Amino acid sequence: MYKAASSARLSSLLFRSISSSAPSSASSCSSRLVSVARPRAAFSRGGCCGALRAGGWSSSSGRVTSPVGGVRAQIGAVAPAVERFQRRMASSAAAAEHPFKTILTTLPKPGGGEYGKFYSLPSLNDPRIDKLPYSIRILLESAIRNCDNFQVTQNDVEKIIDWENTSPKLAEIPFKPARVLLQDFTGVPAVVDLAAMRDAMAKLGSDANKINPLVPVDLVIDHSVQVDVARSPNAVQSNMELEFKRNNERFGFLKWGSTAFQNMLVVPPGSGIVHQVNLEYLGRVVFNTDGIMYPDSVVGTDSHTTMIDGLGVAGWGVGGIEAEATMLGQPMSMVLPGVVGFKLTGKLQSGVTATDLVLTVTQMLRKHGVVGKFVEFYGEGMGKLSLADRATIANMSPEYGATMGFFPVDHVTLDYLKLTGRSDETVAMIEAYLRANKMFVDYNEPQTERVYSSYLELDLNEVEPCISGPKRPHDRVPLKEMKSDWHSCLDNKVGFKGFAVPKEQQDKVVKFDFHGQPAEIKHGSVVIAAITSCTNTSNPSVMLGAALVAKKACELGLEVKPWVKTSLAPGSGVVTKYLLQSGLQEYLNKQGFHVVGYGCTTCIGNSGDLDESVSTAIAENDVVAAAVLSGNRNFEGRVHPLTRANYLASPPLVVAYALAGTVDIDFEKEPIGVGKDGKEVFFRDIWPSSEEIAQVVQSSVLPDMFKSTYESITKGNPMWNQLTVPEASLYSWDPKSTYIHEPPYFKDMTMSPPGPHGVKNAYCLLNFGDSITTDHISPAGSIHKDSPAAKYLLERGVDRKDFNSYGSRRGNDEIMARGTFANIRIVNKFLNGEVGPKTIHVPTGEKLYVFDAAMKYKSEGHDTIVLAGAEYGSGSSRDWAAKGPMLLGVKAVIAKSFERIHRSNLVGMGIIPLCFKAGEDADSLGLTGHERYTIDLPDNVSEIRPGQDVTVTTDNGKSFACTLRFDTEVELAYFNHGGILPYVIRNLAGLQN
Repeated sequence: MYKAASSARLSSLLFRSISSSAPSSASSCSSRLVSVARPRAAFSRGGCCGALRAGGWSSSSGRVTSPVGGVRAQIGAVAPAVERFQRRMASSAAAAEHPFKTILTTLPKPGGGEYGKFYSLPSLNDPRIDKLPYSIRILLESAIRNCDNFQVTQNDVEKIIDWENTSPKLAEIPFKPARVLLQDFTGVPAVVDLAAMRDAMAKLGSDANKINPLVPVDLVIDHSVQVDVARSPNAVQSNMELEFKRNNERFGFLKWGSTAFQNMLVVPPGSGIVHQVNLEYLGRVVFNTDGIMYPDSVVGTDSHTTMIDGLGVAGWGVGGIEAEATMLGQPMSMVLPGVVGFKLTGKLQSGVTATDLVLTVTQMLRKHGVVGKFVEFYGEGMGKLSLADRATIANMSPEYGATMGFFPVDHVTLDYLKLTGRSDETVAMIEAYLRANKMFVDYNEPQTERVYSSYLELDLNEVEPCISGPKRPHDRVPLKEMKSDWHSCLDNKVGFKGFAVPKEQQDKVVKFDFHGQPAEIKHGSVVIAAITSCTNTSNPSVMLGAALVAKKACELGLEVKPWVKTSLAPGSGVVTKYLLQSGLQEYLNKQGFHVVGYGCTTCIGNSGDLDESVSTAIAENDVVAAAVLSGNRNFEGRVHPLTRANYLASPPLVVAYALAGTVDIDFEKEPIGVGKDGKEVFFRDIWPSSEEIAQVVQSSVLPDMFKSTYESITKGNPMWNQLTVPEASLYSWDPKSTYIHEPPYFKDMTMSPPGPHGVKNAYCLLNFGDSITTDHISPAGSIHKDSPAAKYLLERGVDRKDFNSYGSRRGNDEIMARGTFANIRIVNKFLNGEVGPKTIHVPTGEKLYVFDAAMKYKSEGHDTIVLAGAEYGSGSSRDWAAKGPMLLGVKAVIAKSFERIHRSNLVGMGIIPLCFKAGEDADSLGLTGHERYTIDLPDNVSEIRPGQDVTVTTDNGKSFACTLRFDTEVELAYFNHGGILPYVIRNLAGLQN
């Protein structure tokens, strides 16, 4: 893609200062480097950021800004090498002009004046564009707007226009998203890196304040709340107090970041789930920056960033390293995806929920195969789906495996924008731009037939009530078959659909004492019932539907058993407003579904402890207890260690199963319980009709609720506002901190790049087979009591009860390095079948924890490599899956194949990715991992070519060829500098003030 780049181009890849006659945009690199600066007071010192307005929008002269406005800053002269390149480029008039300036078009306002200018796709007069999926048109517009024939070339634009022919060839293109979205687990290490980069800049004698995100970055703190207190009117306050106590240091660091960095917005804890805040508040749909209009697009460090696709905004999840690169102005390299066209017809039957629909869609798409693809929904059934229903389907993209599930903007989208507080003027501008650029769908007009890679169709009328489980979100079970499916699971051998419970033990009942009253559980008993996660908890129809179920149950005299841990964690503060407006919250409270907090809870394992009596009854009697949740992640071991069966269900079904107290029930034939008049109460007696739900939604969900909610968000909350943080632009690292630690990436860094490095006589740290995922590599979950990370914490006076999780300590590289390759299920060939986080120190034959072995190699002055099979690094793309191995001293990974993003992340951290030749692997070459490995690379980066062959030799005389997986010259530039972040620092430090 960048094969024509000269070495001068590489050295100036990120920071150019070429004047252009065409207006620039926030994400364009065709003109001077810009940093669209956010006011630095955002959410700090308890004050409201002045540019933040209700609904996240401000409008002036027809221009729409980001929620926090913007000022442009320019960087002037550049380093000599860059200057030489620029003089050469400036000698050509064409180089100073935007390649597509001729299609820059004015968008007039209906009443006179103009909204702004935009790069017009219709002005290209290319009939291929009319057939492009709407999702691909967003990629095309970005490529045109950002085209500088350097980072983004005209050839890249042509690839996208010719998508029908190029996408099957897996062509790579650069993409520059309009903004970046973070949550606190993934955001902390990103801010740590930015802070460390500032320190490095200062040590190099340059201006540290040059380190700022170049595109808007929004960070929502939502992953730290746990359900410690439930079934209490004070649950929200109590859980937030515990959240701040546990995370005070992390929160203080993030608050410092909100004041120190321009162009970064930090949304405080208690505001809602990141994706719902994105949908209701942060999503722009269309940007209008400095008079240039363009579609909103976003990458986020949470896989469910895809929820925004329901709003017609292209967005998906990436790893932390890619997100940081995007923040710093780098284009993302991505494979031009195939697009599955998913046609919807008909209308959902009464009583069928969005959750039932999404579980059906998920099952269909997984069967079809959509990994790495876009899914684009269309058809007359679209008009029957609310925006919240669309967002529910889009949110589940990771579960069906697609990069995103996209819903183009139509009238339903515009109505939602108005509902959530966007101004009429803003919505009019959005519609005018999208219509003018052929990105708006009007189902009242004849539709141009678009081309898709493959096609699916679903009649909404055929969707039936269902849940999924007991261990995976895509194992759909029709509700009418649930009882028989459950008994099959008890019988089946242990697996995704089996628990292998002997027949004679399947009906046993365990009686215990629950706070002085008799209680009992059995296999299938519900012990956690959680309305949680962004999948459902901001969808008014299912939330108010759940409340109606609670109301009908109360009126008939049914109650949830007190030993069931019930909780309600709305994705947005708006939910509480409309539940109160409807008068239905009191019925949820009566059934134990008090609000416990606003954030991700049970779905990510933050379900809190079960009552001790319940835990003891489960553990001592080996009961297969159940959790029913409305979250999207019901994997075994994720929700709670003691709930081996975990079912994903709609919020109304969560309430119904909580009332039944078991998943071992046939709702069509068996009563849920006995009412106050002694009569049996059935499922049909408490289930609301679609008409009932629609009526209460119509009367209870009001635009002012969104405006007032997001006005209050800008003011923070008392606990956040009381956090005192220094106003210095450089962070004061606390050497005693076990949460935030200065990473060693830039230690002893100089302005001179280290250049390419081979590997000499390296030992093999780990020898893997196929399908090693980032879950195996990256630190995640709880910190095991005997692990190197636990030892580190104990040595620093941290009690076991305060270990918290690896996720909460992602800002401390010492913890994360010790947690790398620490998965208890990891299989390392060195251990001959033994499973766990240990390896063999080859020189001595000692069996050690991976971290301890790595440190022993380091102390002895030895480099290390990793041997692996196919699909190394598959799964969620996690930054620490690349950062951790680098900190352990791994210099190269030799694998049969790599997951694409993880391979890129390895390059970003300075690790060499090598692929065995086709048909070869470690076993076929007779490699045991006990050899020492030498990888020869030229000393001069100009002598290395992407994809070239390199020779690997071992100390026992073996020699074999591998493919060097630096796939672009951009990646070679990163490797020459020791990684992407050192590359950025040197380029910025080379710019004069």
